[in-house]
Amino acid sequence: MTSESTAEKAAGAILTVDLGALAANYALLCEKAAGAEVSAVVKADAYGLGLGPVAERLWMEGCRTFFVADVNEGKALRAVLPEAVIYVLNGIFPGTAGLYAEAGLRPVIASLAELAEWREAGAPLPAALHFDTGMNRLGMSAADADAIAQDETLTKGVEVSLVMSHLACSDDEGHPRNALQLARFSGIWERLRPRFPDAVASLANSGGIWLGADYHFGLVRPGVSLYGGNPFTGKENPFRPVVRADARVIALREVEPGETVGYSATWSAPGEGDSGRKRVAILGAGYADGYFRALSSTGNPESGGVVHIGGRACPIAGRVSMDMVAVDVSQVPEGAVTRGDMAELIGPNITVDDVGLRAGTLGYEILTALGRRYMRRYIAGPERDAVEKEGRGQA
Repeated sequence: MTSESTAEKAAGAILTVDLGALAANYALLCEKAAGAEVSAVVKADAYGLGLGPVAERLWMEGCRTFFVADVNEGKALRAVLPEAVIYVLNGIFPGTAGLYAEAGLRPVIASLAELAEWREAGAPLPAALHFDTGMNRLGMSAADADAIAQDETLTKGVEVSLVMSHLACSDDEGHPRNALQLARFSGIWERLRPRFPDAVASLANSGGIWLGADYHFGLVRPGVSLYGGNPFTGKENPFRPVVRADARVIALREVEPGETVGYSATWSAPGEGDSGRKRVAILGAGYADGYFRALSSTGNPESGGVVHIGGRACPIAGRVSMDMVAVDVSQVPEGAVTRGDMAELIGPNITVDDVGLRAGTLGYEILTALGRRYMRRYIAGPERDAVEKEGRGQA
């Protein structure tokens, strides 16, 4: 018996990351955004799936530009990919300009104050300029763009490699704000392009890539779609699932009518006699593993989480606790579920977006909350021919 199989047998929950599916999703994005460079957003530990293995596979597939949230994430990525172009989305915190030079990171500058700090630090590396076109989160204004276009001293010594904005409603292709933001960004880019002829423009995130070529510019920045999440509202997901989470059955028990399960006794076996007796499986995962407490159930079939076990979808019984969750397996044939079996929390039968919907949130949050306690397995998937991989995703 190998140490790996021993570790699997001892794991309460296993997270499987399909790097072949990740590569397929990247290839689909390259096809859809043909003519633009396809970068990768790998912030939050590659959306919870593991920065190192994910970034390495994307590099193998030809991705050369990456986005992280802060300097510490950037430093971790630099250790994995020494030659990558790495942008830091949250910009320059006061007094941190020197850290960018140390790790070879490019700041995404979102204010004139940040721009001044980068300039005064000697602007050791290229930088991105971020402009707000309707998200009202980060980004300089259209007036700031005019000032930069007219006053060369504001960017003196600064090499601007990227001019970008971020779409707020790209999940809904019919939302009028998409066209509004495109018009605003196009106007900003038209004014700045003569000032920065070597820069590239970027607007589209995962959903934005599907809005059409007008949104692609020179570089697109997919995130959740790489990891198999659905970036659209009310539209079929074209991306392959990348993550699967399974939890082990650590106990099976019968719950008599009127008896309750879990903290605060929120779920009880209904009825009387044998017809009211319930069979419950206890799984070795809980909210410490990113299986949200919001997936708890009081017995209402319209609420709470569902897992796939014994060939059937089975509802959560009671509250999700830190390390365990109870599942009502009464509808599964006797003997079909045994101690030691694995139950699918996220996978081909229950997508990460399904779990998010049942938890009252998004698949994004489910992905990024996956706990570090899972035993993690990475499936490499088919290797691509080296010639085919070279330069994939480049403009």
